Amino acid sequence: MMMDDRIVLSLLVDNTAGVLARVAGLFSRRGYNIESLTVGVTADPRYSRMTVVSLGDQTVLEQIKNQLNKLEDVRDIKELQPDRSVYRELMMIKVRAGAADRQSISAISSIFRATIVDVGKDSLTVMLTGDQSKLDALINLLEDYEILELARTGLTGLERGSEDIRYLP
Repeated sequence: MMMDDRIVLSLLVDNTAGVLARVAGLFSRRGYNIESLTVGVTADPRYSRMTVVSLGDQTVLEQIKNQLNKLEDVRDIKELQPDRSVYRELMMIKVRAGAADRQSISAISSIFRATIVDVGKDSLTVMLTGDQSKLDALINLLEDYEILELARTGLTGLERGSEDIRYLP
């Protein structure tokens, strides 16, 4: 069985209503899965940057790029290669923590340079940014406690150095 490749695309798109729906719709109509999707406005409020992560064989991944290029709202696309890019994800994880567990959960969090962002009577909420393996490692260690809730933003990334994607009309 052949393993699917992972592609991380950085899209510069018009910051207008419906762009997200059109990009997501392209994936669903073609039967492609979106593993992760993040969107936010850029320094220029006319544009948003989308980071889209998908899996597939090389043919499927090329089709994804070609189809995205045909969308009117997409101004530029760059494939973010792992060796030439910086990827990060944000996670918040709420753990059941009575008085007896707080110190040990805090110590585990400190090892990962995670921040405790909320303390409840019987819970702690920990926030961590990093790559997927770092977030997964923290989850693994906190599984010894009861995880009440977990939220992850999905991957976002930029190419290293001064190279960037931009659309100048």
